Amino acid sequence: MNSWNDRIIAEVRANAGYAAWSSDADFAAGRPIPPRMPGFGERGMPLILVHHYGGSPQHPAWCRNLMANPRVTVEVGTQTVQAVARLTEGAERERIWAKEIALVPKFAEFEAAAGRQIPVVVLERIRE
Repeated sequence: MNSWNDRIIAEVRANAGYAAWSSDADFAAGRPIPPRMPGFGERGMPLILVHHYGGSPQHPAWCRNLMANPRVTVEVGTQTVQAVARLTEGAERERIWAKEIALVPKFAEFEAAAGRQIPVVVLERIRE
């Protein structure tokens, strides 16, 4: 998993915030990774890199860690900014989730397969 993360991080940095979700080599090796998502062209998927302490290979530890320590450093395109994470709820969560599902319909399948509501986190930039 670390080599996959390293590849994604390097690709996001090299391509101003875009990376392929998975490589041809990942697919050929049969690694347990998400499938390519329709709607994202040659540039790949727009991604941000969130620098955060903690973590675990078991989902949703990232969310618990983020909520326990919500101040993060985020790489957005070619910028690095400070932000605070906030878990959305109710109508706000539904509004944002609906937009994400419209953009990447596969997310609805991920949520259904998980049998739980996928957390939606907002990162609010800290203006210094």
